[in-house]
This record gives sequence, structure tokens and C-alpha cells, in this order.
Amino acid sequence: MHKRPPELIYGVDDEPPFLTNLILGLQHVFLLSVCLIFPVLIVRSVGGTPQEAEFMVSMSMLAAGIGTMLQALNRRGVGSGYLCPSLCGPSYLSASILAASTGGLPLLFGMTSVAGLFEVLLSRILYRLRSLFPPEVVGVIVTMVGITLIPVLIPNFFGQKTGTGDVITESSDIIVSLITLVTIFSISVWSKGRMKLYPVLIGMVVGYAAAAALGLLNASHIELFREASLVAFPDRSHFSWSLDIALLFPFAIAATCSTLKTVGDITTCQKINDIDWKRTDMKNASQGILADGLSAIFSGLVGAMAQSTSSSNVGLSIGTGATSRKIAFAIGGLLVFLAFLPKLAMIFVIMPGSIMGATLIYSVSFMIVAGFQIITSRMLDARRTLVVGIPIIFGISVDIFPHLYENVPHVIKPVFSSDLAFAAVLVVLINFISRIGIAKQKRMVLRPGIDDVDSIFEFMEKQGAAWGARREVIYKAVSAIYELFESITTSKLSKGDIEVDVSFDEFNLDVEVRYRGEPPELPSMRPEEEDLLMDEAAVRRLSGFIVKGYANSVKLDRKDDVCRVRLHFDH
Repeated sequence: MHKRPPELIYGVDDEPPFLTNLILGLQHVFLLSVCLIFPVLIVRSVGGTPQEAEFMVSMSMLAAGIGTMLQALNRRGVGSGYLCPSLCGPSYLSASILAASTGGLPLLFGMTSVAGLFEVLLSRILYRLRSLFPPEVVGVIVTMVGITLIPVLIPNFFGQKTGTGDVITESSDIIVSLITLVTIFSISVWSKGRMKLYPVLIGMVVGYAAAAALGLLNASHIELFREASLVAFPDRSHFSWSLDIALLFPFAIAATCSTLKTVGDITTCQKINDIDWKRTDMKNASQGILADGLSAIFSGLVGAMAQSTSSSNVGLSIGTGATSRKIAFAIGGLLVFLAFLPKLAMIFVIMPGSIMGATLIYSVSFMIVAGFQIITSRMLDARRTLVVGIPIIFGISVDIFPHLYENVPHVIKPVFSSDLAFAAVLVVLINFISRIGIAKQKRMVLRPGIDDVDSIFEFMEKQGAAWGARREVIYKAVSAIYELFESITTSKLSKGDIEVDVSFDEFNLDVEVRYRGEPPELPSMRPEEEDLLMDEAAVRRLSGFIVKGYANSVKLDRKDDVCRVRLHFDH
């Protein structure tokens, strides 16, 4: 059972009141609408018509709604059971444009479903590969998920518009951005009660009002809203389906990048919903990836862009303290509803970029910090520090120096399509290579009268960092080994040096203390205070009792004058 963090207002299994649930869902839909620009970019890249763009946007909302609800299911092995909404996946953008340029939208739709099928297959084997996804790897992916949105949110925040090659920044855009961000910040930090649930929605309403007052929402926007139909079924004449085997590799890479991103998003969901979180539950993550793959298949079948989990919405759920999976069904229902209501959907289409930028800053802040927390949940040595640092550095270089990667072959272009994709692939590869030669068992020899707690601490600190163990478990082991060492040496139970073998895997830390001599006392009951004052042997029994308190289990045996004390620590 997950232990609910106290800062959550609505935990994953809570059911908010209907109206609250609907408003929270609407807040997420506003944030999801930012990525509806991707289908428009794809259609424009191949010279498509406005009708084709409208069709693809509507179908993408439909697919996002279905994907969001699938992710929240957690039934019959489908869905993670968390509030982890779907949106048009940035990981697929480069491959999607390549497909549309090669064979038009029909080829894009066909290859999208194939990519979804590939992700479904990945979900069946991913839980067997948990050694490839230690916390530092997942933490890098989560951090990069936030960082990859910075090139999108900053230009929007500052109201930058590119038209004839020149970048134009309007003061009115910056004012609207600041008003929106200050409103969101103020509600998040200083408000109390239910208002704290809706910082983004209230910030957007205030932002829209400011935009209207400053002329960012003008007559052309109102005309677009007026001309949009109230109810309309998408025109299926724009849809057909084709395949090209030459595009299998680019879409497989895109699906892999999307999978790694989903692992990061679901890990964040697991962590924020469980105060005792220790590691990624890969079985649960595999169920989430299966839902992600199914939503991508559905996207291709209906004529939408491939869907992936939304990191910015996960960040929003952290900020608001509302992570109930019931909100996912409100989001999904609203998105499906909007897919057939162009007039209401137009509210999101005409949203000023300054409001989008301010909103993304809020959610991305939580996402980046969540990634750092996952990385630092384990001890880091030089190897693991480089596993974290190198992918982040090279990942960020994709946005800072994009020209460096312009001439990479088309088949691997999706790897370099974003800082997230490049960093995710790098961190998995570097972690895999760097694990070669790392011993999972180490021995130290303790010399009575010479070695002390510092010797034990230095050894365990070094090994804990090399293994990526949790700091608190290593410190428990240090305390238990030292108490046992002190008990043995002060009682003069050993006839020589004491050997300590330490072994580790992701779930267990085991210590075997071995020496020639007499066995220590390991009582289950604490000695009485009177005995401790009067009996020296009671002090030794207290040390043995403390050892049993630190370890999850203790076993003692003696054979041929060799005593063995086995200490087990859950990890």
C-alpha cells in the first residue's frame, strides 16, 4: 500500500466532488492545449490545407482524451492508474514531419500506428530490464523532460514572434505573461483552502482578461471564434492510411524516446503519491507504457498525431496537490467532448502565447525539481555523477547548438530531434556501459584495536555510492556493523581479524560478519536499566539488541570455531 504524502489535497485514490473534479480537469485541458500546435506544424510543413489541420487537431484531442483515460485505468494490465494525461508527443514530431514529407498524412497515420505497436511490444519486456533504469537514469529523463520545454516556454513568455526572420518582442505580451505568472505564483504560495487547487485556471482567466485589455485578443480572434461551428463531426475525407518500411527505424527510435519519457513521468507519479517511495515500480510503468502504445495505435487509426504522457501536467498535479486518477476521466471526457465542439475548442486555439509561457513555467518548475529529487535519492560516486552529467550536457547542446547535428543521417534524426530524446538515449547507454566491471560483493577486514567506526563508514560510503544505494540504508548498515564489531572486540570474542562481506542488489543489502571465536549475544529483549548499571554483560547484550534493531533480519551460526552473523537490510 502506498503511504499518502501529507501535502496532497486529493491523493491518487481520492474522489473529488463532481464540480471540483470538472474544474481541475478543465485546468489540465488548458495546459494540454499548448501541444495542439504540433499537428498544425506538421500539416503546414507539407503545405496542407486549413481543413486538414483542423481535422488533425480535432482527432488529436480525441486521441488525447482516450489515452488519458486508458492511463488512469490500471485494469487487466492496462494503465498505470495515475493522473498522467496524454498529449501530442514531442518525441514523435521529427519522425512525423519526415513521414508527412515523404508520403503525406496517410503515411504519417500509418507509421504512427506501427510506432504504437512497437511501444506495446516494448511494454511487454521493459519490466525485465529494470537494471537499466536506476533512479539516476530516471531522474535525468524527468529533469530533461522539464528542460526540453524551456525553448518553448521562454519565447512564448517574452512574446517573441517570428515573421520575416526578425524576432519581435511586444511589451504587452510581457505584461500579460507577468500578470499571469504572478497570479499563479501568488495563489500557489499564499492562498489557502480550495483556491490552492486552481492556480493555473485562475491565472489563465486573469491572463485572458489582461490580454483582452491590452489588445492581444482582437477582432480577428473574435471572428475565428464566431465562425467556428458549435457542433461538427470531423471530415473523414482527409484520412487514409499507408506504410513505408524505410521509416520503421525513425519511428522505432521515436517510440523508444517516448517510452523512456513515459517511464520518467510515471516514476514521478509514483513518487509524489507515496511518501515511502524507493524505486521505480517497473511492472506498473510497463502497464502505463502499454496504455501509451495503445493510444498511439488509436491515434494512427483515427488520423491524429501520436500521443505520449504529459510531463507538464504531472508538474501541475504536483503544484496543486491534486493527483486523483478521477481527474483523468474528467480530462479525457472534456477532450473527447471538445473534439466535436469546434467553437469551444477555439478558446484554446486563440490562447495568447504569453499565457502559455507563464503556465508552462509553473508546471516545468515542479518537473525539474522532481527530477533532481529522484537523482539525489541515491548516493552518487564519480561514475554515477558522470552518468547524470554527460547526458544532460549533451542533451542541452541540441538546443544551444542545433547546427552541430544538422548532418546526421535521417534514420537516426529522431534521436537528435530534441534535448530530451538525445539525453534519454545517452543516459541509458552510458549507464549500461558503465555498469561493466562493478562488483556486487565486496570484503573488508576489521582489525580489533586498530580499526574503528571511520574505517567502516569510509568503506560503506564508497560502496554505497558505487552501487547507488539509498543513503539511509547504508547508514543503518554502518551502525549495525559498528555495534557488532564493538561488541565482539570489547568482549574479546574473536581470535583474530574480523571479515565483513557486503553484497547488494536493487532490493537487498546483505552483510556477513565472519571470525574465529565465540558467538555474540543477540537478544530479542532490551536489558533492563538496572542490569546495565550493575552487569557488564548486559551492556554487551544491549549492543546485540541494537544490532537487531538496525537490521531487518539477523541470523547467527557457528561451525568449526567460525562464527557467522548475517545481517539483512531491505532496500
